[in-house]
Amino acid sequence: MEPLTAAGLAIATVITTKAIEKTGEKVGETLWNQTGKFLVTLTKHSLYTVVALEKAPSQPLDYRKALSEVELAAAKHPEVNQAMQELAAAAKDDAKVNQAMQEWADIIVREALKSQSSTNQIFEKIINYAHGDVNIQNQTNNI
Repeated sequence: MEPLTAAGLAIATVITTKAIEKTGEKVGETLWNQTGKFLVTLTKHSLYTVVALEKAPSQPLDYRKALSEVELAAAKHPEVNQAMQELAAAAKDDAKVNQAMQEWADIIVREALKSQSSTNQIFEKIINYAHGDVNIQNQTNNI
């Protein structure tokens, strides 16, 4: 999976996992563990981003900045890239995360539309993925 796609999906997964947990539901153990691993790994290299992700969605998140920071950390640090890829893969397999992504896709769209076009494109792909309309792995070359 392309790093930008994986970064966008990882950000969406962290926020979605938190939102699901707030409702009292549980996500799958694998996804929960991968989310924690990703956040711990990212904390070592981009604490600001982790703090912003942990506050979302209750506080507005600058998706463009978060995406840039995660992508930069993944490019510089192989362990961040690995954790990000593993989280993105786990998210693709979790039905609750996909359902929750559908429920808050409009929020992402509004925020992404305020950003540059490449960020818009990646979040549109995430939203389409959440709706089951796009195979992300086959669409990343269009970004």
